[in-house]
Amino acid sequence: MSEATLMFGVGATKAGTSWLYRYLADHPECHLRSIKELHFFDALDTGKVEQQMKGLERQKTRLELRQAGGTTHGMVQRAARLADIEEYQRALTSGSEQAYLAYLDGGRADQRLIADITPAYGLLSVGRLKKMAKMASTVRFVYLMRDPVSRMWSHVRMLAKRRADTDAYIPALCNQILDDVLAGRKDDVVRRGDYQSVMGRLQKALNPAALFTAFYEEMFTQQTMSRLCAFLGLSDRPADFSQRVHEGASVAMTDEQKGRAAAFLKPQYDFVEACFGRLPEQWAANRVGV
Repeated sequence: MSEATLMFGVGATKAGTSWLYRYLADHPECHLRSIKELHFFDALDTGKVEQQMKGLERQKTRLELRQAGGTTHGMVQRAARLADIEEYQRALTSGSEQAYLAYLDGGRADQRLIADITPAYGLLSVGRLKKMAKMASTVRFVYLMRDPVSRMWSHVRMLAKRRADTDAYIPALCNQILDDVLAGRKDDVVRRGDYQSVMGRLQKALNPAALFTAFYEEMFTQQTMSRLCAFLGLSDRPADFSQRVHEGASVAMTDEQKGRAAAFLKPQYDFVEACFGRLPEQWAANRVGV
């Protein structure tokens, strides 16, 4: 069996990585495990292996509770996912890159590609990214970018939905979280959309030929997916662009919020325009007046 291409999806958060995971998982030439975000390298580098293990245990508990009912097909799927989680837990606790690669490769037949799509990897150091780039004969990195205002608001809505006891509280929480972000009290949200910093590290760590970048606003076209397949060494495969994954609560920004967010994110718009020589139409529209 020939060695597979190793792909890392390194972000950005709320920029289409879950949809990309589904597309590749359905591609007959790809072998993706059932856990989309492994958080292997960030857990090791930040000393948060135990925290990640607790998250995996919570996933197992939810799956075990659901095993009491449902269809036979669902029970089989959940049993397979439970086994998958337990296998990954062993790799994570070992801290071994060999065990990690063996997990990604486990169960592969003749598929050409294995992958770990963890947006938090965009925050890794240059040194770590360089090591990752040497973990297989062929390693590829994919980084997706979304209009800064839209991405931030999607991230805010995701956090609000997680915190809200009921949907009625989501709008107020969105307003509160956005105010915290723009006041510098939510650095995690800012860092996940800091294209300037992430691209700077990726460009220092990687051969340009190993990095694929795309705009979220242009990703849902066959032209972009054909470009991605060619980059990954895969056969071109039609995509289902009607499918949306992990859409957040439907809460609209006010014009005042958009203006404040655009002003706050002006360095990101300026950097991307300078780096790529253009901005997608939606980016340019949200940047108006800044």
